[in-house]
Amino acid sequence: MTGADNVVWLGAPTFPDAARTALADTQLRSNLRRATGTIRDKRLAATAELPHWEELREAGDALKRRTLRHLDRHLQRLEQSVIAAGGTVHWAADAVDANRIVADIVRATGETEVVKVKSMATQEIGLNEALAEAGVSVYETDLAELIVQLGEDRPSHILVPAIHRNRAEVRDIFRSEMAKWGRPAPEGLSEDPRDLAEAARLHLREKFLRAKVAISGANFAAADTGTVTVVESEGNGRMCLTLPETLITVMGIEKVLPSFTDLEVFLQLLPRSSTGERMNPYTSMWTGTTEGDGPQAFHLVLLDNGRTATLKDTVGRQALACIRCSACLNVCPVYERTGGHAYGSVYPGPIGAVLTPQLLGTGHADSLPFASTLCGACYDACPVRINIPEVLVHLRAKAVEATSRKAAVPTVEALVMGAAAAVLSAPAPLALAQRIGAWGARILFPRGRIGRLPGPLRSWSDTRDTPVPPSESFRAWWRRTREGGNP
Repeated sequence: MTGADNVVWLGAPTFPDAARTALADTQLRSNLRRATGTIRDKRLAATAELPHWEELREAGDALKRRTLRHLDRHLQRLEQSVIAAGGTVHWAADAVDANRIVADIVRATGETEVVKVKSMATQEIGLNEALAEAGVSVYETDLAELIVQLGEDRPSHILVPAIHRNRAEVRDIFRSEMAKWGRPAPEGLSEDPRDLAEAARLHLREKFLRAKVAISGANFAAADTGTVTVVESEGNGRMCLTLPETLITVMGIEKVLPSFTDLEVFLQLLPRSSTGERMNPYTSMWTGTTEGDGPQAFHLVLLDNGRTATLKDTVGRQALACIRCSACLNVCPVYERTGGHAYGSVYPGPIGAVLTPQLLGTGHADSLPFASTLCGACYDACPVRINIPEVLVHLRAKAVEATSRKAAVPTVEALVMGAAAAVLSAPAPLALAQRIGAWGARILFPRGRIGRLPGPLRSWSDTRDTPVPPSESFRAWWRRTREGGNP
């Protein structure tokens, strides 16, 4: 198993098969429709308050692109700043490296349990499972991640990992599972959100007060000061970042920013795009260690795990600009109907469809770039203007080319696309094809609409109302009306 293999859930079905199962789950679709609709409305209201929202998006886009172009330089500066502030920096080439580093740090403290802030990077590398194998118990403290952990489930959303669960399901999980992990759920626990939150608060409090080691991810890190930033909505992250004696942060290398002042842009973009709020309820920042205040040992693990390879692709690298707001998931018609589990990846939705195949390479994730209608809603919603449709089409082409190279005999699709390329690449064959198409359409479809096509082509005509080719192409019309001297 390579480091990148942890990005996907090994053994999970490919997207087309998983999507068919998800589409048959009416409760799942109802939960998703209600949740994503609510988040979309809040986001639209929050972004509409700013007359300069588009300028902010352009600034975020420019900052991210410029940072990725000089990523090596900014990472070296970040390392120097963290060390100067009393922290320790570790470089992890892949998931195996990162898990070993974290396990060694925890082992050196003599502790056998840790509390954890919600983190996509640690899910990506399978850190919880790796620490469990090393004899370390990991307690998720984010409410949604707690629900997922107690239910022996998998996250299905970047922002709201338990979005596929409704309140009744959460209540049942708390009632049956909390006692196995610590303080049990209160007797007669209802499905009222306030009661559920209180049950989680009581369950977690003893862990916060007891834990000596905490693990976090990072939303941003400023290279010039070494300051690491985590934003969250509940305060559980703040408890992890201040109470334990040792703090370990696992951060993807793309999260670095050149300077502390760059946070001015992203701390406006992120909350409005993710939760529809003007600012995050809890924005925690720390710079190294401070004697007598907060953790006295800070370790920053800089994770590659396929990111350097992704940087080589001049089109695909823009996926690394993602700030994990999940806005693209909330507007995606495919995600709303299938949910996150269908993607078989830690990163679901449109951003997962472009990020996972690049981090992983080839194999299980090859179907993900096709998990889209290319409607462009994700591009419109992205706060840093990642052109997800462009990257999807780019990755689709790479997947088809890879399949064609492996095939001993060319596929029907490859033959058809090759013929289409030959026709469309030169004026003469294109004009001939247009004349033949117009002539054939008049004979076969006299009503002006293409009816049911034969054989496998029915899959197209049964779901589309398609007009016949025009009797005269634009090229022929132009030659007749303009080149002939008519006005």
